[in-house]
Amino acid sequence: MASLRKVFTERSGAVRWEARYYDQEHRQHKRLFRRKVDGQQWLDEHTAARWNGAEVDPRKSRRTVAVEAQAWLDAHGDWGVSTRTRNEGVIRNHIMPRWGKVQLGQVSTEAVQAWVNAMAGAPGTVRKNEGVLSSICDHAVTMRRLGVNPCKGVVLPRQVKEQRRYLSDVEVQALAVAAGDRSVIVRLLAYTGLRFGEFAALKVGSVDLGRRRLLVEQSVTEINGVMVWSDVKTHQRRSVPYPGFLDSAMADQVQGRRRDEILFPGRGGNPIREGNARRDWFDRAVATSGVDYLTPHELRHTAASLAVRSGASVLAVQRMLGHASAAMTLDTYADLFDDDLDQVMAKVTAARAESLEADSRPTVKTQDGEVTGQIGVDKG
Repeated sequence: MASLRKVFTERSGAVRWEARYYDQEHRQHKRLFRRKVDGQQWLDEHTAARWNGAEVDPRKSRRTVAVEAQAWLDAHGDWGVSTRTRNEGVIRNHIMPRWGKVQLGQVSTEAVQAWVNAMAGAPGTVRKNEGVLSSICDHAVTMRRLGVNPCKGVVLPRQVKEQRRYLSDVEVQALAVAAGDRSVIVRLLAYTGLRFGEFAALKVGSVDLGRRRLLVEQSVTEINGVMVWSDVKTHQRRSVPYPGFLDSAMADQVQGRRRDEILFPGRGGNPIREGNARRDWFDRAVATSGVDYLTPHELRHTAASLAVRSGASVLAVQRMLGHASAAMTLDTYADLFDDDLDQVMAKVTAARAESLEADSRPTVKTQDGEVTGQIGVDKG
């Protein structure tokens, strides 16, 4: 409810216009204006804000960014440990020094842009830090503590995607041979596309020798020196096939062992830590094999490349890698599917020629003088 009425000041008797309205929590807000048109404009702005959901209690916008950041963290019980740790680190190291004591209502787009422009680090890091601040402000908008997100419209540095490395079968074989008794690990990562944390979390019971499948249900990652177990990304377990040439190695790996044992144990029977694996044997195998600098995660990209080369569809690659959607797979590996366009046009051309050839008939003159004949085939 809103109203605008003429009033007279007590001292001078001057005419003023009193505008008042009630917010969603039934609190009254009012102001005096010299002109009626100004009072009406003020009411119109707040009435429109209420109808479109942008109305904000000014007192709530006095909350600091630090308090809102904690509220944002508390609201996300759905995060995994690694995601939470990463976001907490961004808040601690980048958000708090600049914005911690600033009131939400005082965060301006201009100030955020200046902060982004002055931030050191790679474009990807800058975008990640700004993204956390933007998410905090989005939470404030949802909670009606901000009318709009001041991060919207901020120009971010362009992130140039580095060209991915894809190993050939020959290079994978060379790396596997250089890895010695860990060769099965190299081959498994390079042909299944498992994330390292998913591989490390595999148990003996995860292997289905008959179907050549791995049941991927959990992931284990080292965070601040502690191995933390979590659900896989997208929170959906999946069944991943492995190639037949690993049959013997996989059978040896599960032979005579309990189902709850780690399939590829590290020290003390615990899950392998990626850092330890790289230091103990992986980096040395990379150097020995003659393959340029390589990380275990790049074997996941190699698996995608080898699958696409073998004719796998986008949906098949998505399911194998555990992406949330086929769109994500296409966005991540768009370069791998470029050849599909050439194949599509080649098949279209062949199908057209075959269709026209099948529809062609020899020329025949009928008794009525009508002619049926071969449809001209465009050779161009």
